[in-house]
Amino acid sequence: MPNFLQQIKGRFPTVHLAAISICGVILSITLLLLPSEEVSATKSNLQTVQTSTNTTHAGSVDQTSQRVRKSIVLDLARPTSSLPENQRDAATFTPAPETDVTTALLQPTENWISYTVQKNDNLTSLFKRAGLNARDVYNISQATKHDNELSRLYPGESLAFLIEEASLKKLKYEISPLKTLLIELIDNKFAVNTIERTPVTKEHYIEGVIEGSLFVDAERAGLSNNMIMQFASIYGWDIDFSQDIRKGDSFRIIYNEQFLDGKKISDGHIVAAQFINNGENLTAIRYTDSEGSSSYYTPDGHSMRKAFLRMPINFARVSSRFNLSRKHPVLNKIRAHKGVDYAASTGTPIKASGDGKVIWKGNKGGYGRTIIIQHGSNITTLYAHMSKYNKKLKKGSRVKQGQAIGYVGKSGLATGPHLHYEFRVNGAHKNPMTVKFPHASPVPKKELVAFGEVASQMKNQFKTYAATLYARAN
Repeated sequence: MPNFLQQIKGRFPTVHLAAISICGVILSITLLLLPSEEVSATKSNLQTVQTSTNTTHAGSVDQTSQRVRKSIVLDLARPTSSLPENQRDAATFTPAPETDVTTALLQPTENWISYTVQKNDNLTSLFKRAGLNARDVYNISQATKHDNELSRLYPGESLAFLIEEASLKKLKYEISPLKTLLIELIDNKFAVNTIERTPVTKEHYIEGVIEGSLFVDAERAGLSNNMIMQFASIYGWDIDFSQDIRKGDSFRIIYNEQFLDGKKISDGHIVAAQFINNGENLTAIRYTDSEGSSSYYTPDGHSMRKAFLRMPINFARVSSRFNLSRKHPVLNKIRAHKGVDYAASTGTPIKASGDGKVIWKGNKGGYGRTIIIQHGSNITTLYAHMSKYNKKLKKGSRVKQGQAIGYVGKSGLATGPHLHYEFRVNGAHKNPMTVKFPHASPVPKKELVAFGEVASQMKNQFKTYAATLYARAN
C-alpha cells in the first residue's frame, strides 16, 4: 500500500475512508456525463435568441399569435350550410383541430407596413411614402389595369406593403371587410388575387309602436337608419309616412345581420315585415324565385310593388294638399292646386315615382325648375320648384322608379323650399294621395307552392319571436 494511503488510513477511521471513495466514484461518473463546451454554447445561444425574440420582436410574436387565434375562431364559426348534408351535424358539434401555437410562433413573421390614404393621395404618393419608386407604381398599375382596382382610393382606406431588401414583394388592399386584393411578386411578375370571405348571417327581430313618427320610433326600437329606409321603401307604394300613419300604429321586422369574426359588419335585408296601420295589417314577405330574383309580396302572393310610388320624397311634410279651390299664397287669389306640396329642406333628393321618360326639363313659369316624366301612353308626373337637377338627365332620358331626378328648392313662385308634385291621367289631374295605382306582377303560378311554404314559415316566426320577446319582458 502506498505511503499516502497508509498515512490517510492512520489518520481517519475506515468508515470515513469508504465515504471518500464513494464520493470519488460519483464525481468521476458526473464528469464523464457532462456535455461538451460546444453543446453548452449551443444551448446558451438558443436561450439568447429566444430571449432576444421575446424582447426585440414582441410585436411580431403578438401579431402571429393573433393570427393563430383568429384561424381557430374562423374555423369554429364557418357556416355549416356549405358542408355536405351528411356532415353538417358533426360539424356543428366537433371542435376545430388544435393548432400548435409554439410552432406557429417560431415561424417567420411577415413585416407588413400600412399607410392610410389621405386627402389628395394617389398611388404615386403612397408608394413614395413607402420608399418605393415610379417603376414599382408602373408595375402595380400594369398588374391591376384590367379591373382598375386601385384607380380610386378614398381617404381613410389603407394600403399594406411587404418590402424586403428595398424590393416590393406584396401589396394588400382591403376593398371591404369581405373583399381584399392581394398582389404578390411570383417569378418576377406581380400576380393579382382577390380574397373573399363569407360572413355569418343571423336573423334579428324588432318590434315597436308609433308615438310620433316612423323614423324616430323605429330608431328608438333599435333599427338602423339603413333598415328604416328599407322598411319605408317596401311600403312606399301603399303608405305616405308623413300623412297616413297614426299614433298607436305598430311594426314588426325580421331582418338579417352580417357578422365577421364575431363582430357585426353590416345589415342584410329585411326577411319579412308587418305594419299595423289604422287597424289594417300590411304584411310583406321577401321571396327569391327559382331564377334568383327577389321581391316582396303579400301573404297571398300579390306584389308589394306598384307602378308608382305614393310619395316621391322621403319623410317630408305635406304643406299643401290637392285642392281645386285653394287660395294661392303668392298671388293671393283663388287658383286650383292640382298637386301636393311636400315641404323639405333645400337639397333633399326627389325621386321618380315610376319608370318612364323625361319629356320636359327646364324652367316652366311659376313652377320654376321642373321635370315632367311620361309613364306609358297615358300618365305623366310633374316635379316643380327644384333647386337643381340630376345633371345626368336630359330630355329623352329614361328613368327608373326611385331614381333621384332633382333636388328640393324654391325656384319659381314659392315662399319656401318644397316639392310640388302632380299626377295626370290622360291630361286630367288626379290627387296623388288617393289615386289607385296598378300592381306589379304577382308570384308566378309555378312558384306559388314554394312561396306558400315561405309565407307560412314567416307567419310562424313572427308568432315565435313575439312570444319570446313577451316572455322575456315578463
